[in-house]
Amino acid sequence: MEKIAIDYADFAEYDRRQRDIQRHVLAAFLGGLVVGAVGVLISDVDVGIYDPYVYLALTVAVGATATGFGWALLTTFLASASILVAAMGGSALAGDLRFEAIGGSASGLNLLVAQLVVLGLLAYFTRRPDVWGDLAAGAISGLVLADVIDRATPGGVDWDVGFWPVPAVIVGTLAVAGAMALRHTMAGRARAATIAFVVAGVLAVALFAL
Repeated sequence: MEKIAIDYADFAEYDRRQRDIQRHVLAAFLGGLVVGAVGVLISDVDVGIYDPYVYLALTVAVGATATGFGWALLTTFLASASILVAAMGGSALAGDLRFEAIGGSASGLNLLVAQLVVLGLLAYFTRRPDVWGDLAAGAISGLVLADVIDRATPGGVDWDVGFWPVPAVIVGTLAVAGAMALRHTMAGRARAATIAFVVAGVLAVALFAL
């Protein structure tokens, strides 16, 4: 009878991969709970940096560390959902159950959830070492920069008089730095930065045109 050779190293690698996925899913869920709970606690003193930009940073980190597109979709949605659960739970404990505890309004909440998932999925593609990875990193940074420009400029859709200059400068700087951190070569960073400024400019013009 012919014996079939079994490579136990393959089983060990498969087991390690499954444990990594489990830890990633759990980290996404717990991270969302912590970030959402802290957001509620500091909502009275937040100057527009924590909500929504820390939430966006969390889903970018989750998406960038996912092991596959499907897992990126699942974990970014899970992180987004746990942020909302924590925020609404915190509001309920404070005696004010509001579904718009994050995002400022019902429509703002829906838009924020969509942004969280989209940026998380884009972050997954930053794992690619080619120009598509540069494009994804630049798009993430550009979307955040466009939002910063909109909030910091009088006449913007979501203009916030207190957002300029300190919060806007901090978030804008971190958005560009984040794009640089997601790339591993100088050429990739240059392409990502260029894409970011182009995306931010186009979106800013479009928003003010509306």
